[in-house]
Amino acid sequence: MKVEIVTEGRLIDIITEGFDAGVRHAEAVPQDMIAMPLGPHTRHVVVGAPSYFANRPRPSEPADLMDHECIRARHASGALYRWEFERHGDETRIDVPGSLTLDEPDLMAQASRAGMGLAYVGEWIVADDIASGGLVEVLNEWTPSYPGYCLYYPGRRHMAASLRAFVDLAHEIVVRKSRGVLKDTGPVVRFAARAQQPAALNDVIEATTSELVQVFGHAGAN
Repeated sequence: MKVEIVTEGRLIDIITEGFDAGVRHAEAVPQDMIAMPLGPHTRHVVVGAPSYFANRPRPSEPADLMDHECIRARHASGALYRWEFERHGDETRIDVPGSLTLDEPDLMAQASRAGMGLAYVGEWIVADDIASGGLVEVLNEWTPSYPGYCLYYPGRRHMAASLRAFVDLAHEIVVRKSRGVLKDTGPVVRFAARAQQPAALNDVIEATTSELVQVFGHAGAN
């Protein structure tokens, strides 16, 4: 049993790149693909260190960010990310100001912890910091949850047995994880995932691939 997982910071076409399946946020899955949720809704949040707010007011609406030092994000394509907000159907995107631009969310969180500015990152990256008071969340009314990551694959009439096994087992593990009974476990599937994704999603992928290796490995030994 072989499983190949490739992480990419850019969106790719899994068919032309030769992958069997991929992982993306639900909203980014192509319409001609079959998508299976891998977890609950998630959020992005705006955070800053207490030291950063020591002599600055906290923003109360997205427009206030224009008076703040923000840690800007650059996509793998080279384009700068515009921070996205929504409240009561009112959507806005802000090209935030800032002297520091990074392309990796963990680095953005680290810079924010150091008091270098406000960061806009996945909640899963800074949840412990927020809980401990190491980072302060702002504009939470403007950052609602959205559908999380999905496993997606082409809607072919004839699916390879290896991919079918991967999809079925991934679904089983997602259900078990939602019930709090996911256990750690030690045909070829090529799999493309985003470079940054929640630890909970990594757990699902690791458990799925590990169990597939065990199942097919044992079958091959008989």
